Amino acid sequence: MEISAVKPPVLVYTCINNPYGIFIFSRTSAHSVVNMPMLKALDVALIAMNAALYAAIGLLLYYIFPMVTPTVGGVKFWPVVVIPATFALLFGPIVGGVGAAIGIFISDMFTHGDPLLSLTAGVTSNFICFALIGYLSHKNLNWKKAFLSLGVGVAVLATLAYLFTTPQTVVNYFSPPPPNPPLSIDQALWNIYIVLAIFVVSYAIVIAVGFIRPKWRGFTTASVVGSIIGSAIIGLGVWGYTQFFALPASIGGAHDLPSYAGLILFTWTFATEIPFMVILVPPIGEACYKAFPSLRPKQE
Repeated sequence: MEISAVKPPVLVYTCINNPYGIFIFSRTSAHSVVNMPMLKALDVALIAMNAALYAAIGLLLYYIFPMVTPTVGGVKFWPVVVIPATFALLFGPIVGGVGAAIGIFISDMFTHGDPLLSLTAGVTSNFICFALIGYLSHKNLNWKKAFLSLGVGVAVLATLAYLFTTPQTVVNYFSPPPPNPPLSIDQALWNIYIVLAIFVVSYAIVIAVGFIRPKWRGFTTASVVGSIIGSAIIGLGVWGYTQFFALPASIGGAHDLPSYAGLILFTWTFATEIPFMVILVPPIGEACYKAFPSLRPKQE
């Protein structure tokens, strides 16, 4: 940015091409242009927009389709991860991560009302997940190695599920609370098969998107890395929370969940969120790049 030799407080019209690629026209003094305080204000505004959209649209969809992890855990079916993923892609890790953390906290207060649980699992996982997506999206990552690692991870999860679960533990986990009759072994195992099938299908979708949209492989890889770490935090966080406290009654009230519950929570979270990110965010991002070409960053 170049500024002609104008002594403050002479007013000038300026055009600022900020790091977000958005051109801002303002009538201000040369002194304030040099300091550019509006950049911090823009960050705050974008974070607020991210959080508000994430919380409001998420709650709306949840009240229409109140789906959660099978039986216990209370992790919501949450396709609105598309919103903070888009903000992270376009505006970076701080806007994506902080906005997502604030948005999920607001949402949690409306759904289960337990701030400690939200801070333990929801806020932490959302911040790290979308900060990583914003940071890694434009890095030159090795796509093949990332997805080979993901395939190995799927095999490890399947092995752990086989080693650590028995028909009786599955029945105990998936059976509804008394006085409802317990599930049969076949019914409980079908629930496990459905969760694993969703995970495998999600993995296939990620691979397919990587081949169909090769220029978006960086974002796809970043989404997988961020989602795996975020989902793991949710699985461990909810499981660890129940070792000391009971979950809110609105999401089952479970206490002292078994270790394999964390595995189910991880699988459910990853499998029900990653397809929406890798399918919907690229076309949204492409539309934004066409509308504002300077938003498109150079890949590192």
